[in-house]
Amino acid sequence: MGLYHNMGFWNDSNYGKGVIIGVIDGEIFPDHPSFSDDGMPPPPAKWKGKCEFNVTKCNNKLIGARVFPNSGIDPWDEDGHGTHTASTAAGHFMQGANIFGNANGTATGVAPLAHVAVYKACSAGFCSGSDILAAMDMAIEDGVDILSISLGSLSNAFYRNSVALGAFSALKRGIFVSCSGGNSGPYSFSMSNEAPWILTVGASTIDRKIKATVVLGNNQEFDGESALQPNDFPSTLLPLAYPGSNASDSDAKYCTPASLNNTNVMGKIVLCEAGKITRADKGIAVKAAGGAAMIFMNREAMANTTLAEAYVLPTTYVGYADGLKIKEYIDSTPTPTATIVFKGTIIGDDRAPVVASFSSRGPSYASPGILKPDIIGPGVNILAAWHISLDNNTNTNSRFNMISGTSMSCPHLSGVAALLKSVHPDWSPAAIKSAIMTTADVLNLGSNLIEDETYLPANVFATGAGHVNPSKANDPGLIYDIEPAVYLPYLCGLNYTDTQVGFFFPGKVNCSEVTSISDVEIDTPPGLDVKVEPTTLVFSEVKQAFSYQVTFTPLDTIPNTTFNQGSLRWISEKHIVRSPIAVRFFLF
Repeated sequence: MGLYHNMGFWNDSNYGKGVIIGVIDGEIFPDHPSFSDDGMPPPPAKWKGKCEFNVTKCNNKLIGARVFPNSGIDPWDEDGHGTHTASTAAGHFMQGANIFGNANGTATGVAPLAHVAVYKACSAGFCSGSDILAAMDMAIEDGVDILSISLGSLSNAFYRNSVALGAFSALKRGIFVSCSGGNSGPYSFSMSNEAPWILTVGASTIDRKIKATVVLGNNQEFDGESALQPNDFPSTLLPLAYPGSNASDSDAKYCTPASLNNTNVMGKIVLCEAGKITRADKGIAVKAAGGAAMIFMNREAMANTTLAEAYVLPTTYVGYADGLKIKEYIDSTPTPTATIVFKGTIIGDDRAPVVASFSSRGPSYASPGILKPDIIGPGVNILAAWHISLDNNTNTNSRFNMISGTSMSCPHLSGVAALLKSVHPDWSPAAIKSAIMTTADVLNLGSNLIEDETYLPANVFATGAGHVNPSKANDPGLIYDIEPAVYLPYLCGLNYTDTQVGFFFPGKVNCSEVTSISDVEIDTPPGLDVKVEPTTLVFSEVKQAFSYQVTFTPLDTIPNTTFNQGSLRWISEKHIVRSPIAVRFFLF
């Protein structure tokens, strides 16, 4: 993300000092050193929140913790999710963070000097809509500056969506809202939290791999990942087995416990495909059957997105295409062999960021005229605070875990918003969102277009504006701003009833008297001509406001895709302000 200690934007923003991030999630483990308040000032005078642990646990870092009726009796952590997301957004600098000795270094949240308040609206993976809305309302009244929400459901109408309703209330109070885009990718129309007043965040890879390489008997090598890296795994080749070769048992390829009863895997490396049972259960089954190690092969839709996880036996997680090549080798010889070389932490993957396969994709179902997601950020193999020690070591420094999801990318953007709010306290939520989106990167570390999980260039429904670049967002050149009232004609244009629009604008609403903003649909074009008026914006002072108009005109050329994409860029000597555009074509 381009943030460096004691220099640049991170230093200029004072690491988010004075900003309050409200985390709507599950529980939190308050004793984790990531929530130490060493060097933290007291919260701002506006803070009205409370600490609802049954003992004194809050401090100048963790300034509030609330619980709601359907989510338990106190905010104490049960599953680690809330602790992980809160520390990603604003965890304190913590040396010696690692997972089983890998990815070792100093862990920190994106805004390490920001204050954190946690609102427990979820328990055991269940989040009540009423609790979510109550938590958001309470956070607003408590005085948060940023709301970080790593939860959601598949798309539905905004007036029926707790997060959309709560986020609009936050918008009216000047509070920025960052939300997970969902983990239902790579399928189209799979977004969550896609209201336009929300920053909807997709997930991408980072340039760190915890590498575990399969070496086959024919000398082919395939890189996978594993969080657990045994240092005593034999370098000699072992027999390689694929239970799926047993055509009489359709479950054998998934390495289910029952199917392995009919397959000799004793002392062998076992190739298992995704499906039927969890990855962890596959490892347990292989170990119970006497297997020496496991190669876990992605399903086709996950393609090349690999996860660094820990299993009960030596394991590497490989992509789908590599898994197919390993199967081809097994079929090519009566005595297939392999080993796994555990290479540890490797930094410098210039293919990163790659859009994660699970990251939900647009177009938006609830509002097709709005391009979603807005942005992508780090969400694969993210190391952050955890509520228990994974290796049963009592050393608190070992309380970290590596997990993946848009739940992880959302708090990265929440932290970025906190940094921007610290530097630009007068910026509205729309201005912050604009700065983040218009300065986003569209190229990866290798200076090529950002790719999706298939290693092909990703489209705007996977990346949104691109990958977040915090330093560029701090100086965007110009920003797009919007008042909450402007959303009235937009909501009327979605053909909501007056009552439904009234959920956002309390009082009497009459859409028949409003000039609605309908979603743009081009019925007959084969192509477009785009005209921008005026073509030049000349600013003579800070905070000066201009408007312009973009006109799309059909042409006679028939497009070969349902969607075409491009961008609009305002260019000056120092800045490029880019907005992605997607146009849907209807052919009759």
